Amino acid sequence: MSTTASPEHAEATAHNGVWSRPYKKTGIVGFLTTVDHKKIGIAYAIGALFFLLLGGVEALIIRLQLMVPENDLVDARTYNQLFTMHGTTMVFLAVMPLSAAFFNYIMPLQIGARDVAFPRLNALGLWAFLLGGIIVNMSWFFQGGAPAIGWFGYAPLTSRQFSPDLGTDFWIIGLQILGIASLAGSFNFITTIVNMRAPGLSMMRLPLFTWMTLVTSFLIILAFPAITIALVELMFDRHFGTHFFEVAGGGKPILWQHLFWIFGHPEVYILILPAMGIISEVLPVFARKPLFGYPLVVFSGAVIGFLGFAVWSHHMFTTGLGIVATSAFAFLTMLISIPTGVKIFNWIGTLWGGRIRFTTPMLFALGFIWMFMMGGFTGIMHSSPPVDAQQQDSYFVIAHFHYVLIGGSIFALICGIYYWFPKVTGKLMNEALGKVIFYTIFIGFNIAFFPMHILGMTGMPRRTHTYKAEMGWADGNFWSTIGALILGFGIAAFVLQVIWSCFKGEKAGNDPWDSRTLEWETDSPPKEYNFAYNPVIKSRDQAWENKYGKPEKRMDKVAPGPHGIHMPDQSWWPLVVGLGLFVAGLGMVFHKQPLETMLPFLSAEVDFSLFHLTVPGLLITFAGIFGWALEGPGGYHLHPDPAELEGAIEPEGQQAHH
Repeated sequence: MSTTASPEHAEATAHNGVWSRPYKKTGIVGFLTTVDHKKIGIAYAIGALFFLLLGGVEALIIRLQLMVPENDLVDARTYNQLFTMHGTTMVFLAVMPLSAAFFNYIMPLQIGARDVAFPRLNALGLWAFLLGGIIVNMSWFFQGGAPAIGWFGYAPLTSRQFSPDLGTDFWIIGLQILGIASLAGSFNFITTIVNMRAPGLSMMRLPLFTWMTLVTSFLIILAFPAITIALVELMFDRHFGTHFFEVAGGGKPILWQHLFWIFGHPEVYILILPAMGIISEVLPVFARKPLFGYPLVVFSGAVIGFLGFAVWSHHMFTTGLGIVATSAFAFLTMLISIPTGVKIFNWIGTLWGGRIRFTTPMLFALGFIWMFMMGGFTGIMHSSPPVDAQQQDSYFVIAHFHYVLIGGSIFALICGIYYWFPKVTGKLMNEALGKVIFYTIFIGFNIAFFPMHILGMTGMPRRTHTYKAEMGWADGNFWSTIGALILGFGIAAFVLQVIWSCFKGEKAGNDPWDSRTLEWETDSPPKEYNFAYNPVIKSRDQAWENKYGKPEKRMDKVAPGPHGIHMPDQSWWPLVVGLGLFVAGLGMVFHKQPLETMLPFLSAEVDFSLFHLTVPGLLITFAGIFGWALEGPGGYHLHPDPAELEGAIEPEGQQAHH
């Protein structure tokens, strides 16, 4: 087998474009130029776990501040900065990228593909995510510190009048670059799922996680333009004197709320649908039953994605929409509970009568169902405008969305890490320790967030950095902080277990869970080309049928043709484009600021202009795109070991794609 520089590789690269592409797969060059979907998925996961810990530390400081009445651990401005960065980090830098890590690593394996459709675009998404995250967090180290505007950035709080420092500019530019990462990934995943499925893998045979990857990708493509437009308009208001959201100039701050929540409510489902996909994979494996009502789970996911765009105005019931609009959006918000309930009943139906194995992934899956149901019930309350008017800015809402987004998404994502860790690393995580971590996180979470329901109902407002003792909120906040500390300890222990298991974990084998889907048919960890043969699918639960099904339902393995397996070459250009966007973004942040803001050794007589960093950054970006285009398709051929092709049949001419 040949896996690196080889005669085959040299022959292929001879047909490249203007210049050769890098092919070294190890060391720093290998990391910076990789286009392998598996390495990119791992890089996404490492970055997301880092930001998860960072956002968790910010949350713990918030909770310590509120632990006792009239605490002065942090002042009001620092508190506002902490909850702004906590929300931004958890939504855009932790949960979304952790989902993207699974999309990148698992989805191509589940459909029998060698890689994603556009490997270099995939690498650009990774760099845009990492560099966008760095820009958002750079704000802590410059004049004024981090933004203090909330993760929702309501106008006019984001105007120069109320937020004159650089923190808001870092936030605007960082989110725009992160949006490039999300959109690049989404177009790539849709193209991959539609065009690169193994022969026989029809849409109604797709694994549920792949289905939810597809629906989530469409949601991102349709929702992100709204927030992108809003951020560009806000950037123009702050830098070029326009008045989209400036009341004094005729602008309308409520326009921001409309644009933000047109994105913001689908974003909830962008965060939760991948979690639903993971749970739909894990429950059948550990209940040892097929998923109950597969078509209903697929269609309910699609309906949730559609209705996700029809309920955004329930975030604005208290802004005075009028009785018709309020009634319509209240009805639609109640309606979305139906497909959500269908999923929950299907999951329970899957468990019913199953031979359940209470492994660590299964415990987290069951924890997800409980948490999501808790968050769902309180969410139904908010669909009623009179109830919403009472709860809108109270701690009840904080309890609700943490049960949905942390109890839902994070529990499912941790479930997915425990479930697919053996496939990614070839190692097992310790089951006993995993169960201890589950109970620690589960107990800590409920102690942290359940009291917030009561705090909200007794009138404690959101976004307040302290409170008087006589308000009666001290006990609830004390126990909530104790729970947050337990939860933080559990998350830290989980991350340490992941790191330890990478090096010291017991060897896993290719299919340690006796699983049902295609990714478990290949090596653990998978080789560069994923599958030595071309799989021909004959069943929805193909791995299960291969082990226990009738002979006619077992997968065919077709050997590669005489040229072997074609793989994409690596490239420097996605990194160059990403760095260009990073430099251009910093230029926009510092626009009209004294030059010494970034270069203290220079005189303050001169202000930053677009020509100092933005124009050079854009030139680097366009040069990167130009070099990318001239680089040529590249690629090389690999020939698997003959032993891997045992039982494979020879190809009959050109294989039909579907």
